[in-house]
Amino acid sequence: APDSFNRSSSSFILLGVPGLEAFSTCLGILFCSAYVLAMVGNGAVLLVLGLDRALQAPSHRFLAMLAAADALMVTSVLPKLLSVLWLGSAEIGHVACFVQMFLVHSSTAAESGVLLAMAVDRYVAICHPLRYHTVLSGRAASRVGLAIVLRAVLCMAPLTGLLTSLPYCSRLVPHSYCEHMAVAGLACAGPATSGLYSVAVSSLLVGTDVAFIAVSYGLILRAVLGKEALRKALSTCGCHLCVVLLFYVPGMVSIYCQRFPGAVSVPTRVLLADLYLSLPAVLNPLVYSVRSRQIRRALLTAL
Repeated sequence: APDSFNRSSSSFILLGVPGLEAFSTCLGILFCSAYVLAMVGNGAVLLVLGLDRALQAPSHRFLAMLAAADALMVTSVLPKLLSVLWLGSAEIGHVACFVQMFLVHSSTAAESGVLLAMAVDRYVAICHPLRYHTVLSGRAASRVGLAIVLRAVLCMAPLTGLLTSLPYCSRLVPHSYCEHMAVAGLACAGPATSGLYSVAVSSLLVGTDVAFIAVSYGLILRAVLGKEALRKALSTCGCHLCVVLLFYVPGMVSIYCQRFPGAVSVPTRVLLADLYLSLPAVLNPLVYSVRSRQIRRALLTAL
C-alpha cells in the first residue's frame, strides 16, 4: 500500500542499467573515464577564466556558465551511478532522489539556455562586430546569465514538486538515476499531469532554443557566404553545431522514449540518457575552449 511504503521506507533503489548487469565493471570504467575527463576539462576552463582578467568578455562568461552547468550535471549523476555499478550501493534517499532529479533537469535546461546565448553571441560578433560591446556589455551578459538560471529553476521546480507529494507503490527505479518519468512510473496515483508537464515544458524549452540557435547560425552563414571569412566561420560554427546536436538529439530522443516506453528497450533508454548527460560535458571544453586561442594560451601559461 502507498501509505505503508511511505511510512516504512524513505528511499528508492536505483537499478543502474537494467539488463546489462553482467557488464557493470566495463560500464563503470566507461562512465568513470567520462566523469574524470569532464571534471578535469570543465575545471580547467573555470580555473583559467577565473584567474585571467583578460578573459572577461561576454563569450567567456557564457563559457564559464556552460562549464559550471556541465560539472553540476555529471556530478549529480555519475558518482552515484559508479557506486551502483561498482559497489552495489543502489539505495538513494527519498529527499536525495528528488534533489538529484531537480539538479539534473535544471542543469540541462540551463545548458540549453547557455547554448542559445552563445549562438546569439557568435551572431552579434560576426554580423555586427562594431555593435558587439554595445549589445553584449558585461551587464547585459550578467542579466542573460541570471535569466537563464531563473528560467531553469522556475521551469523545473514544479516538475519535481509534482512528484514529491505522490504515494509510491514501488521502490525500484528502472534507471541509473532519478529520472523524472522513471520515478513517476512508480507512483500509485496516475502521474498524467506530471508527464504532460514534462513533455510540454521540455518540448517548449528545447523547441524555442533550437529554433533561435538555427536562426542565429543561418544568419551567420548568410552573412559570410562568398566572403573570405567563410572557412573560419564554418570551422567555428560547425564544431559548435556538432556539440549542439550531441546535446539535443539524444536528449529529445531520451525524453520521448521515457514518455513512450515501448518504443525502445530499457537498456537502450538508460544508456541514451546517460550519454545525453555525460558526452557533451566531455566534449564541450574541447570544442568551445581549447579551440579558442586566448583560452588555450591562458591554459598553457597557467600550466
